[in-house]
Amino acid sequence: MDQPVWLDDAAQWDAALKGLPTPHVLQTWTWGAFKARHGWQPARCLWRNGVGQPAAAAQLLTHVQRPRAMGYIPKGPLLDWDDTPLVESVLGDLEVHARQTSLLFLKIDPDVRADTPTGGATAALLRRRGWRPSFEQIQFRNTMSLDLRPDLDTLLAAMKPKWRYNIRLAARRGVEVRVATEADLPLLYAIYRETAQRDNFIIRAESYYLDAWRAFMQAERASPLMAFVDGEPVAMLILFHFGACTWYMYGASRDCCRELMPNHLLQWEAIRLAQAQGCTRYDLWGAPDVLDERDSMWGVYRFKEGFGATFEPHIGAYDYAPQPWLYRLYTWLRPRLVALSQRRYWRNFGF
Repeated sequence: MDQPVWLDDAAQWDAALKGLPTPHVLQTWTWGAFKARHGWQPARCLWRNGVGQPAAAAQLLTHVQRPRAMGYIPKGPLLDWDDTPLVESVLGDLEVHARQTSLLFLKIDPDVRADTPTGGATAALLRRRGWRPSFEQIQFRNTMSLDLRPDLDTLLAAMKPKWRYNIRLAARRGVEVRVATEADLPLLYAIYRETAQRDNFIIRAESYYLDAWRAFMQAERASPLMAFVDGEPVAMLILFHFGACTWYMYGASRDCCRELMPNHLLQWEAIRLAQAQGCTRYDLWGAPDVLDERDSMWGVYRFKEGFGATFEPHIGAYDYAPQPWLYRLYTWLRPRLVALSQRRYWRNFGF
């Protein structure tokens, strides 16, 4: 394998990603450019095989803060995780980079399923090389996915009967789903913020989401959908697309009209749109850590499962720390700082 190179050409980078197994939207140039506007420094590293074809890729985001910078490769690196010599070579290069740049730690988040031989072997290899299961997941560890290769009638038939009924009920009761425009993005955020306040989860400032959504829409890699009842918006979702996959990354709904099942019709239209765009996989983005009714995401899991989606456990994020003692200090401090910032956040909302 050739020595890795750092790329600075957007078209070349995204083309290389599409030649690798399961390319992820969070490894695209668009995502790195967006994060660069919010405190991160992106760098894109590409490994080629002996005949010059892409063999592996890693978009490394670096966040500089005292005492050391932190590195993160979201949903990467991208490579064939069954190719052990390749995996060893890529990890070795990343470890050297972490040491040479004095990173506090480098976090990777391989999109590798835990319930496969590959997942078990990958986790064991990472531990053997000194990588630790991360104390902090940035993305969801697990997800739900739907195979879009069957025709629409087959996909509909694979859903739970109540879900098919709710889709048809929403259509009969006058719920309409439309593709949103950039001008609608502030309204989408308002619905998202209302949902966050109702369900008690933390979100970022409006400017952050509008920047992300607009950037991907302008790159023709995002599709926002809105559900309306009597002309009033009641629910929304935003799909991200790259390669053969669509991700359901954002969704929200208002309290009103929930009995009309707008979210069921929204998801059905999202499935139809993803398939029409040529995607073969629909990633519903987020699932419980364990399949237990006591998990806070159990209701989310049941909703997605009703559409025929399959639960996919992943090995999760791993950290490599050149100086373990400093990393241990950081992992001790980090939860306390997060708890403090969360208390301030909820006070601002009046909770």
